[in-house]
Amino acid sequence: MKEVLLVTGSSGIAAATARMWAADNPVFIVGINKDECRKLTSELGEADFAAADVRDEAAVRDAVSACVRRFGTIHALFNVAGISARSVGDGPLHLCTAEAWDTVMDVNAKGTFLMCREVLAHWTKNTRSGVILNMGSVTARHPQRDHFATAAYAASKGAIETMSVSAAAYYAPYGIRVNVIAPGLVRTPMSARAQSNQQIMEYMAHKQPLTKGILSADDVARTACFLLRPDSSPITGQIVTVDGGWAVSE
Repeated sequence: MKEVLLVTGSSGIAAATARMWAADNPVFIVGINKDECRKLTSELGEADFAAADVRDEAAVRDAVSACVRRFGTIHALFNVAGISARSVGDGPLHLCTAEAWDTVMDVNAKGTFLMCREVLAHWTKNTRSGVILNMGSVTARHPQRDHFATAAYAASKGAIETMSVSAAAYYAPYGIRVNVIAPGLVRTPMSARAQSNQQIMEYMAHKQPLTKGILSADDVARTACFLLRPDSSPITGQIVTVDGGWAVSE
């Protein structure tokens, strides 16, 4: 049986996962950039999209409904859509702006919450099982002060982790699984600042020794696909770190 994946985001890890999944199964993209969503969908096989801001309750509801109309149901949800708030003042806690805190919480934490809530409502109403994978970050539990001191971003990912574990406990009797994937530094549009900094790139060579530096989006997507598929059916309530060795390296 084909498994329908709804993934939020249309670049980086979201796009890499969509491409891997679409080799055998349908994909529905939800993203804020309509042109980017359309382009990604055109590269895939059985796929469709809805342009939506994950912070918007009505837009999230409409996007989930559109996926169900197109493919009949949803088997898996991967919440990837998120932002960095450095441009509006994220940083060490004593310097972090209220705007940065509110912005990153609104997109990362609230956006993930709204998507989870809508898909879970569909599953519980129709007595269906399913799997949710939410996007965390290695920085939520393994901070690095010199180059990655972003208090608001880390807090938003910590909120996603605790929400996910709580949900995993509640929905396990329904056959619904909820996990988090927590990447290290990945080559995506969101990490452009780090990629352009030679000092950070040299540091990452030993901070993520398994990949000898920055991870590729495919590195994360491979583990994401495993966690979203029935192959991982015994796994729920877990924070799975895919970090090239970040957490165990200085």
